Amino acid sequence: MSSPELLPIAILAGGLATRLRPITETIPKALVMVAGEPFLFHQLRYLQAQGIAQVVICTGHLGEQIEAAVGNGDAFGLNVEISPDGPKLLGTGGALTAAAPKLGPAFFVLYGDSFLPCDFGAVQAAFEASGKPALMTVLRNADRWDKSNVVFAGGQLRAYSKRQPSPDMQYIDYGLGVIQASRLARYAAGTAWDLADLYEELAAKQLLAGFEVSERFYEIGSHAGLAETERYLTERARRG
Repeated sequence: MSSPELLPIAILAGGLATRLRPITETIPKALVMVAGEPFLFHQLRYLQAQGIAQVVICTGHLGEQIEAAVGNGDAFGLNVEISPDGPKLLGTGGALTAAAPKLGPAFFVLYGDSFLPCDFGAVQAAFEASGKPALMTVLRNADRWDKSNVVFAGGQLRAYSKRQPSPDMQYIDYGLGVIQASRLARYAAGTAWDLADLYEELAAKQLLAGFEVSERFYEIGSHAGLAETERYLTERARRG
């Protein structure tokens, strides 16, 4: 029996990446060199290996460099489209509103600075079984790698807050979600907004499913994270 086709994925790669300056003054964060090549290249090859076929990269700051580097995705065995913010940065949510027509009724969403060792097929299956309009992958974090921001108990996501985490939050947003495009419809095109606000609202209404992963995430959002990810991807390549 063949594996189910995986949903398209939106990669959020439009931010200013101020924590990585001066590196990101001249190149977007997605193209920062990690383990010998642009970080985005690692992401794209990994997505193809997972079974993803369609990718939409949401660009903003220096986004034309991303389009030039990736093209239509043929080099990675993918169908890649670019969704630029336009004259103003739209934030993580506004970027998804702009990209939605290219993505279909439901899609994965991935932050452009994250490498996430998890099973995308299992995440999609959990989303489809949940009957909820969105799903967030979560990791038991206990403030180890960043500030925990999720209450996850009994296999359910009970609460989420990026801006006001509480002491009972022992889990963290892992960085991979699945969203029904219909949940973006109320946001006008060209409006800047944050995906975290939608997640928080859905969680408060018990409409955000949760899927627990076990292996830590890697990110290049800071110089320390960049160094860790460099070590991880170098070792991963060595192991083959």
